[in-house]
Amino acid sequence: MEKLKSEWTEYELGELLSYEQPTPYLVSSTDYSDKFDTPVLTAGKTFVLGYTDEKDGIYDALPVIIFDDFTTASRYVNFKFKVKSSAMKILTPNTELVLPKFIYYRMQVIQFDHSTHKRYWIQQYSKIKVKIPPLAEQERIVARIEELFSELDKGVETLQKIKQQLAVYRQAVLKKAFENLNGTVYSVEDVCEEVKVGIVIKPSQYYTTMEHGVKAFRSANVREFRVDDFNWVYLSKEGQEKNERTIVHAGDVLVVRSGYPGTACVVPPEFEGCNAIDVLIAVPDKEKILPEYLCAYTNSPFGKMFVSEKKRGVGQKHFNVGGYSKMKIGVPDFTKQKEIVSQIDSELSICNQIYKTIEMSLQQSKAMRQSILRLAFEGRL
Repeated sequence: MEKLKSEWTEYELGELLSYEQPTPYLVSSTDYSDKFDTPVLTAGKTFVLGYTDEKDGIYDALPVIIFDDFTTASRYVNFKFKVKSSAMKILTPNTELVLPKFIYYRMQVIQFDHSTHKRYWIQQYSKIKVKIPPLAEQERIVARIEELFSELDKGVETLQKIKQQLAVYRQAVLKKAFENLNGTVYSVEDVCEEVKVGIVIKPSQYYTTMEHGVKAFRSANVREFRVDDFNWVYLSKEGQEKNERTIVHAGDVLVVRSGYPGTACVVPPEFEGCNAIDVLIAVPDKEKILPEYLCAYTNSPFGKMFVSEKKRGVGQKHFNVGGYSKMKIGVPDFTKQKEIVSQIDSELSICNQIYKTIEMSLQQSKAMRQSILRLAFEGRL
């Protein structure tokens, strides 16, 4: 092992990867369609923004790594593509020194502070030093990583299938709860004190660290009937004060606008005083409707159908305040509301516990990927 480690040579990333600006490959129109052939990529979580029918400026010198110059996120790409943003570098490995997959995997465990909104590759990120072994050892390590990732993917696939089955069951329970409901029909705005949208203008200027900030809900934190207590962003004191109107309180109903629009949860007491970014905030009039009742109806097949009809935009469609405010909902008296909420809770309690366990396991699988990569680049895999 010591002999193997001694063969690892240190380089700056800029010595291993040459960069190209994406300008020649920028898409001209965002009129995407799944019927078209060429994917339009981003280095971020979405990855494929859509598909274009444009024939010029298609990148085809593969494989390659795309790098978001602001967030430092990266993606390995082995198919032809175009890009949406100029805030990207296209990185080509020096294959005499490093395998494309090896350096891509190595980049996934680099710890880098990208909290300042600026471009990083040229001045900072390319200067990061990494150690790499000879090409033959790189091949062995990549093969081992992908073998372990394949086993992990099988487990994740099983968990995702169970999640889908639970989702079908949940929708059946909610359909049954609301399909023969007797009650006065109101719109959401009639039974809420206010419906508003969280911060939508450059919240990143207010981002700070966990130690000095206040949690801010994003779509990723809003799940059906629950809060996903992972991957928070934090607002500075200035950001919290500047956006006081979008501070959330226990009993508010949060509704996702884009991604999975219409997904709703009630803010629990422990998240009192958090903020919200680009999600709908409904403040129920508690003399008219229970927050849990409004949340359940929003998550039901009837709520989802309404959301589907009211989504707007091109590409990634979103749901807005005007749409949600007009959603019709049958509202019985409080006794009946409590009965329906209690019935739903009873029938979904075990389902929700299983769902939480699956979500935790999926989070753990992400940590396991990072652990596998760390071991690989410490020469211990």
